[in-house]
Amino acid sequence: MLKVQFDPAKPIYLQIISEVKKALARGELNPGDKLPSQRELAKMIKVNANTVQRAYREMEMKDLARTVRGQGTFITSDEQLLSNIRSKMILELVDSFVLEMVALGCDHETINKLVKERSLKNDEP
Repeated sequence: MLKVQFDPAKPIYLQIISEVKKALARGELNPGDKLPSQRELAKMIKVNANTVQRAYREMEMKDLARTVRGQGTFITSDEQLLSNIRSKMILELVDSFVLEMVALGCDHETINKLVKERSLKNDEP
């Protein structure tokens, strides 16, 4: 399910939230899906259960997930919120890519050309 490769420079609970968002954006998780229990996820990714609890609490505060007592924690069914999360992730990725390309000395025309070429190449069977 969630595959977290931890960055020691970032809080683990934020990385868990980020991985949930990525899984949603990729379609690996869907609206209404049940998340593993806090203990199960902690065991799966080898972190303290309190860290997972904090991640789940943060996701609830951001309306990304909801906990139903006795049933578990579920991904929100709010399609608009999930669409916004995906759009934001895409824009952040593009911004990061463009900044890196500019730092490498590429102009916008070259960036556009390379993206178009690679996009077409990836569409080929």
